[in-house]
Amino acid sequence: MSNYKFKTQNIKGKEYVPVQERVKFFRQEDQYKGWSIVNELVHLDENSCVIKCSILNENGMLIASAHAQEDRTSSMINKTSYVENGESSAVGRALAFLGIGIDNSIASSNEVSMAVAKQDTQAQKKPLTGDIIASMKSAVASGKEAQVRSALSKYTYSDSQLTEIFG
Repeated sequence: MSNYKFKTQNIKGKEYVPVQERVKFFRQEDQYKGWSIVNELVHLDENSCVIKCSILNENGMLIASAHAQEDRTSSMINKTSYVENGESSAVGRALAFLGIGIDNSIASSNEVSMAVAKQDTQAQKKPLTGDIIASMKSAVASGKEAQVRSALSKYTYSDSQLTEIFG
């Protein structure tokens, strides 16, 4: 193994290796010459995606794989780029399972930053009240389902409340 020095990012007192550092190492090291990173879109809908990343050796043999799931509403950047973020996370995790950049954690700095942001966002959300549910039901009935779905990102809610709103 080389003497490559990974750049890290400090998040809440712990050092994490960004995905781009793992990819850069993988692409420049002779031991991975001819190896491939292959991504597969396992699930995609308007709200979330699941990406699978496989690391194949020069003979096409599966050496490592990982999955990542992203929600469109989990952050501001995910509103437009949830698939791209899912792909980056899956690649980072697969490279970590290969042993690249894991001195401190399998999770990359990208994943940890997103998780912290998601926790902060969840803490700011308000619970749905009966009055809000009634307003949302009325908006859905008048053809504003997309606006209601967008507004839901500001609230915590249960499956039964969603059923009440959307029927």
